[in-house]
Amino acid sequence: METKDMMMTSMLTMDKSENEGERDKAREEVAGEEEGTQQQNNRLMLADGLAEKGPKSLTSGSGQQVSNGFTTSTPQSPREGPGTAATSGGTASGPGGGTGSTALLGGLRTLVVQQTSLERPRETWSKKVDFLLSVIGYAVDLGNVWRFPYICYQNGGGAFLLPYLLMAVFGGVPLFYMELALGQFHRSGCISIWKHICPIFKGIGFAICIIALYIAFYYNTIMAWALYYLLSSFRPTLPWTTCTNAWNTANCNRYMSTDHNVSWSNSSTSPAEEFYTRQVLQVHLSPGLHQLGSVSWQLALCLLFIFTIVYFSIWKGVKTSGKVVWVTATFPYLVLLVLLIRGATLPGAWRGVVFYLKPDWEKLLSTTVWIDAAAQIFFSLGPGFGVLLAFASYNPFHNNCYKDALVTSSVNCLTSFLSGFVIFTVLGYMAEMRQQDVDAVAKDAGPSLLFIIYAEAIANMPAATFFSIIFFLMIIMLGLDSTFAGLEGVITAMLDEFPHILVKRREWFVFGLVCVCYLGALSTLTYGGAFVVKLFEEYATGPAVITVVLLEVIAVSWFYGTNRFCNDIQVMLGFYPGCFWRVCWVAICPCFLLFIIISFLAFPPEVRLFNYHFPPWTTVLGYCIGVSSFICVPAYMVYHLLNAKGTFKQRLLKSITPEPSSEQHRDFIVTNAV
Repeated sequence: METKDMMMTSMLTMDKSENEGERDKAREEVAGEEEGTQQQNNRLMLADGLAEKGPKSLTSGSGQQVSNGFTTSTPQSPREGPGTAATSGGTASGPGGGTGSTALLGGLRTLVVQQTSLERPRETWSKKVDFLLSVIGYAVDLGNVWRFPYICYQNGGGAFLLPYLLMAVFGGVPLFYMELALGQFHRSGCISIWKHICPIFKGIGFAICIIALYIAFYYNTIMAWALYYLLSSFRPTLPWTTCTNAWNTANCNRYMSTDHNVSWSNSSTSPAEEFYTRQVLQVHLSPGLHQLGSVSWQLALCLLFIFTIVYFSIWKGVKTSGKVVWVTATFPYLVLLVLLIRGATLPGAWRGVVFYLKPDWEKLLSTTVWIDAAAQIFFSLGPGFGVLLAFASYNPFHNNCYKDALVTSSVNCLTSFLSGFVIFTVLGYMAEMRQQDVDAVAKDAGPSLLFIIYAEAIANMPAATFFSIIFFLMIIMLGLDSTFAGLEGVITAMLDEFPHILVKRREWFVFGLVCVCYLGALSTLTYGGAFVVKLFEEYATGPAVITVVLLEVIAVSWFYGTNRFCNDIQVMLGFYPGCFWRVCWVAICPCFLLFIIISFLAFPPEVRLFNYHFPPWTTVLGYCIGVSSFICVPAYMVYHLLNAKGTFKQRLLKSITPEPSSEQHRDFIVTNAV
């Protein structure tokens, strides 16, 4: 009994000597059990004499700390000084994986708690391929199929490839790389990322979200048209091959080389054109933008189905959308390959290929060619829409985004080039059948190229039903990828900006966002909806997003600093960007974007659709829609300066100084116990 009493007395004495240090440690271990997986980011570290040295001594020799809180090497626990005696509890491993070591020096015990983060760990891609397919699916969209081939033959055929590649190398790819690197390093969406770069430019993020909404208002309507065509294809005879339908007019003529009794005049229309304009769009029931007419219930149902697919693909985040793109990003390539093989075997295909690639070197002296090349590569790769920032933010910190940028941008450009062969082999076939020149057949650009010219060509092929089904499925798949990406950019931005409100309510937020997009798209489903789509496409998004990206490049290169940005990349990837990339970010990319903006202002596009010329007031309306998104940038600048404290100089200095993230400056709790 005496021995037991002595042992208990000794233990009580030891407990008292441990004092608050041990109790604090116990509290931390209990807190670790309660936090669960969140506590995995917490580390307990004990250091000798830390009260005198301060918290900075903790990081010296513990691995290089970088500006977003990651370490370049595994942190080392502090060494025990000479003459110290480690207690029996010298090293402990908590339930969250945190480690702690104790040291005794002159009876003074110091406990330091380094709290890295108590937030939920950020979602990541299941596989690297999910990320690559998502980026490729976003970059490769409908514009690759209808816009690039038309722009190419219009601007000198094969000669256009020279300005296109130059604009890609010096403008498009550096912007693409910059956005991937920014998103991956700061792990934030397009709104909250700006407090780590240049807080006064945060309005850029809000402007990007509004632009993404405008795009969702009209872009998905094109997929609704394609879905209407797809459902109409499940018939033995495709409805746009005959002139005996209820919607056809007396001017309808099915004019092919086999129809010897048909005479074609300037007033004649093909059955494919009448199906598109009078049955799908019903544009003949609307005199113009001033009187759009009622909503087409068929297109409303088609669009509802499209948005239903979109919702259930993105509602759970990149874990679900990353799996969906395995189908939506790869299926179009399979269809393009099938259509290319089929098109190459058609009579007259060579005429289309020659027309597509025959170089006209004199066109390179025209400024319009270079403007079109710059605009095409910019809208094809798609920097500035917040999507690349969002996708890259879900990557592992040390993922090689440099290689990803080169691979995905190369795939995008090659896809555009391949699509030209798919389109022009069929146009050559149409020219052969009609006994016309290729340029007479390929006079339409944009959706009309797909829904009139290509649809008519498919209808006159053997196995027309099969080719029609896979072609319009491909159009839907190409559009779905871009819609997933555009909305994910908005969702990531809002969840990162308002995490406490929206993170646990993601499904409801996505549902509300999709409903807003559907309601906003109703104007494009009216009888004059095609005019609204054209208005949004020409004015609401183009100039605004280019201006936003120009400000983004200036903010990163000139305010945040190219050296700081390159240091971030070195910490993340292990190598410093070369001189080429630094020069592009500082000088060439801003000039590239400024060149496009000035060309838009100097040569405003003449907007025309079918036989309708947009009146001057629609130009004013279009620019007002565009300015409504861009106005967020100066508005937030004024708001930020008014709410900052101090003199105007102090406010201005603070507004261009990056704010440290919660992971940059960790909280240190220092407890001394005797």
